[in-house]
Amino acid sequence: MAGHVRRWTASVVAGTLSMALALGACGGSGETSVGAERDRAADRDRPDEAATTTAPDTTVAASIPAGTSLVAQAKPATMPIYAAPGDGQPASSLDNPNENGAPLVFLVKERQGDWLNVYLPVRPNGSTGWVRAADVTVVSNPYSIDIALAAHRLVVRNGEDVVLDEPIGVGTAQTPTPGGIYYIKELLQPPEPDGPYGPYAYGLSGFSNVIDEFRGGDGVIGIHGTNEPEAIGTDVSHGCIRMRNEAILELVPVLPLGTPVHITA
Repeated sequence: MAGHVRRWTASVVAGTLSMALALGACGGSGETSVGAERDRAADRDRPDEAATTTAPDTTVAASIPAGTSLVAQAKPATMPIYAAPGDGQPASSLDNPNENGAPLVFLVKERQGDWLNVYLPVRPNGSTGWVRAADVTVVSNPYSIDIALAAHRLVVRNGEDVVLDEPIGVGTAQTPTPGGIYYIKELLQPPEPDGPYGPYAYGLSGFSNVIDEFRGGDGVIGIHGTNEPEAIGTDVSHGCIRMRNEAILELVPVLPLGTPVHITA
């Protein structure tokens, strides 16, 4: 690893709403779902586009202290994924940027020499694969998110320090939010900040376990704002995490892509 690794912050990805908010597991009864927004966007000749913003980078030491994680950003336009370190041929590949225009990133699970074992943003949840260290840029990230479903709480930490502790809305019994280890793969800005997804939406690397397809979406789970703050603290969505708009606005300037998200019962 190089002498210093650079922590990079998330940028909002440009793209049509029909692509950008392909969080198929979002929404709930009595509200406009992400899928419905995608349907409306498809009906328009030129859908509204999500704005693109960036935040400044910071530098951290190469030694990784407790309470941090490693994020690998893909370099090739087609990123090879291997079944085992040292394999000569990839088992699969992923597009870079991803389908929504975001840079392809991975949460690193472990490193073996010139190979990295990474979590993949594919089904089934928890899938991992191996990538060559030469094919990625490795950066350090002190931030993490812990989500407790039964308690309806989301906690963001910077190292060991709690920087945000918020009530949330989660999936219903019929469309539960899946537990597991995920990471932020993209940050998206809906054209209507007062709409059902609030001013921003984070797309995660995980998927609903009960929704394979939802009005054109593929069941991706996300964290987003809401225009129904009264439903926060309840089981209300198709699997996404809802939080106050004011709270997600606090996170946007600081949370990097690749931030680990631990969801527990």
